[in-house]
Amino acid sequence: MVHNDNSDKIAGKPLWQPMLRYAEELHRRCVRPPTPPFPHPWEEIGPGYCCGPAFGHWDIVHAILDALHFDADHARRQIENNLATQEDDGLLPGPLCLRDGQITWSRETGHPPVWPLAVQDYIDRNGTDIRPACHEALLRQIKWFEQNRKAEDSGFYYSDILTKRWESGVDEGIRFLNAPSGASACIDATAHVYAMYLYASRWGEALGEDSRYYRQKAESLEAFIQEKLFSEETGFFHDAWAIHEPALRCFALEGMWPLVVGAATTEQAHRVIEEHLTNTERFFCKHPLATVSQDDPRFELRMWRGPAWNSMTYWAARGCMTYNAFSAAAAILEAALDDSAAQFERTGTLWEFYHPFGGRPEDVERKPQTEFNQPCRDYAGHNPLLAMAHLYDNARQGQKT
Repeated sequence: MVHNDNSDKIAGKPLWQPMLRYAEELHRRCVRPPTPPFPHPWEEIGPGYCCGPAFGHWDIVHAILDALHFDADHARRQIENNLATQEDDGLLPGPLCLRDGQITWSRETGHPPVWPLAVQDYIDRNGTDIRPACHEALLRQIKWFEQNRKAEDSGFYYSDILTKRWESGVDEGIRFLNAPSGASACIDATAHVYAMYLYASRWGEALGEDSRYYRQKAESLEAFIQEKLFSEETGFFHDAWAIHEPALRCFALEGMWPLVVGAATTEQAHRVIEEHLTNTERFFCKHPLATVSQDDPRFELRMWRGPAWNSMTYWAARGCMTYNAFSAAAAILEAALDDSAAQFERTGTLWEFYHPFGGRPEDVERKPQTEFNQPCRDYAGHNPLLAMAHLYDNARQGQKT
């Protein structure tokens, strides 16, 4: 990776700078030589990842969001690497792993399709010439979701509800502990597919194509999310199987995705932000955001069931920005980066996820049934710290306007 001339100004607070410099260097250390199917040098999740060198899933999207702030060419190469893995049927696979010099992956599960948001960020900063190839890949992936992940009750689902293979990226998440088996709409999958339709429509129109189908699909999903997946009683978004079953409702952070993609009404978004994301009795801990609300009986200090993931914190703050809740975004990002910096000063590393109450990451569990029961060290894939720092600056600027 070459440090080019489009680096941004130093972002964020002075307290964060040693950690941010380390994060940038960690991204550089994660780059490996081109290996089929990748046409370019590829960035692994992190040298401390317990399952060995791996690429993809939504980890690479977070790496791209960071790279936009120090090496746009590298960001573009990772976008192209990601799309190079797309199957003929449109599937973009989950993690691709390096084993004995070969890249292998599963052809049965995908991953959260949040890459169009990173591509749009790239386009906004660096030009539109990448858009045609990304548009083509997006249409193929939409077709795969329509053929393989269409829910029975409208919306879309992740295979977690059927196979527990954690296609959603939220391994062993609480939403699926007591969920009825069946292809029922998941709040995260439905919001993510809404975003795919939205970008397919926008990119198609920019390319002079007839995008009415994708615009209509986006409008239909938007209405479904607003009318069928939001609870007026709780002020939060839930999965379809839980919306009318109080015992099945979970207060998992995935309920914030409609804000990120702009599918919530303004009133719904501000209820989520004010009653949940910035509520210190719910998601807003010392290191926000807890991945499960503190007052949910299923909260525990275990991977995805309470500990904070900086990537999810970034997306939630971005959701706040979508609805002009600049103060909320700034508060969330500042607290998360403050504690990340404190843990970096103490340990000299970036952690896969963090103790929500500001304790030692070493003291939270990962997967107790395995030998890997501690957050991984030097984990770049879920730490878009540079993007978080720049988003914090943007939030602060938004407060002033």
